[in-house]
Amino acid sequence: MYYKTSASPFEQSHHEEAMSQTPQLIRILIADDHEVVRMGIRALLQQHAHLRVVAEAATGEQAVELALQHKPDVVVMDVRMPGMLGVEACQKIVQQLPNTRVIMLTSYAEDELLFSAIRAGASGYVLKRIGSDDLIRTIEAVGRGESALDPSMTEAIFRELRQSEKSKEAALFAELTSQEMRVLALIADGLTNREIASRLFLGEGTVRNYVSNLLSKLNLSNRAEAAAFAVQHHIKEHLASE
Repeated sequence: MYYKTSASPFEQSHHEEAMSQTPQLIRILIADDHEVVRMGIRALLQQHAHLRVVAEAATGEQAVELALQHKPDVVVMDVRMPGMLGVEACQKIVQQLPNTRVIMLTSYAEDELLFSAIRAGASGYVLKRIGSDDLIRTIEAVGRGESALDPSMTEAIFRELRQSEKSKEAALFAELTSQEMRVLALIADGLTNREIASRLFLGEGTVRNYVSNLLSKLNLSNRAEAAAFAVQHHIKEHLASE
């Protein structure tokens, strides 16, 4: 009769380590209108036991249909697909299959397509010139729930984020007049109403009115709050850009 003995702490630890190193199976749908591209990606993925191609699509419509049918973990899809564009197909797949992640492939680094893909819910965006090892790592990362972006596109992302943040800040000051903006900037510098009046060649009473108006417009209670608000939202950068 066979009796299962308890593993020693060393054996148990070694077994758990081995199990943790076993790659998780990732089921993949390849979507590209060029058969040669699909064949190349499939041949690459077939070299890895934990990557299994479950379907291939030649159009955006097919990609959505086959994704709903096979429910893959990852879809590797060309941005420019005939009929339904890859970005639109990505959006439909992500909306209907929240556990399926999409990697967009593109031949060119186009900022607008990149941002469209991100808005559509893509988890990865890489150029087709990506190396085979990097593509495998991208698929594995996205399969784990991470996001992946081609390094050449990183600056475009940060540039867009900076511009977006700057636009949001500008909107906060949108109701202020140019003179109120100058008064607020000087409040942030710690100047009194008298000092501001002297700096801007205004009457002290006029400055008090500007201060009252800008506090009301910004829904702030006092000068200290106004100064903190102005510094936090980089008022001097916005004044310099006027």
